[in-house]
Amino acid sequence: MKVKIVVSEAGPKMRLIDLTMPMGKMTPVYPGDPAQEFIRVASCENEGWNAHRISIGTHFGTHIDAPWHLLKSGKALGEFPIEKFVGRGVLFDVRGQNEINVNLDGLREKEIVLFRTDHTENVGSPDFFRNYPVLSKELAGKIILAKPCIVGIDSFTIDQPPYEIHKMFFKHDILCLENLVNLKLIPPKDFTLYALPMKLESFDGAPCRVIAQVE
Repeated sequence: MKVKIVVSEAGPKMRLIDLTMPMGKMTPVYPGDPAQEFIRVASCENEGWNAHRISIGTHFGTHIDAPWHLLKSGKALGEFPIEKFVGRGVLFDVRGQNEINVNLDGLREKEIVLFRTDHTENVGSPDFFRNYPVLSKELAGKIILAKPCIVGIDSFTIDQPPYEIHKMFFKHDILCLENLVNLKLIPPKDFTLYALPMKLESFDGAPCRVIAQVE
């Protein structure tokens, strides 16, 4: 699946960059998750309009994980205010690191921290779900101390089973944003990130549209 690059001019000194993986029949699904379905249920020729039924998992495509995903007593996605999904962003280029560890100097509370690995450029590869970069526990501990609101990565996950780093973040209400694309198009800082999930009331996560507003 080829990821389309979308950049829009939003003003004389502002750009909007789409960091969202397209949702379609070729979008990769984590092994064991339900396969996506896109079924046409009406057409202009027969009913006079076009309509489709969509069946996807809550962790399909570019999505955000809530604490309830892995913690029995964790918060569901709908328990967080809209402000949780918008913030100043900081990007770390960690390409080539299998176990990610960087200096987080300058990361501030309630920011959104992103890690560029370029792994989603390998969508469709047989190794996509086998060989992938992960955050180190040392880095996870430093992130928790910095108190960001969201941690994002251009891969389908931030760690390996049994997902201890997910759980570490969730205990501090830090959300996980996964399957980002186009991180090569944004600067290390001076951008605002909008990671707006589908408005589901009590769920473990949801697909979302992620946009970077670059100044």
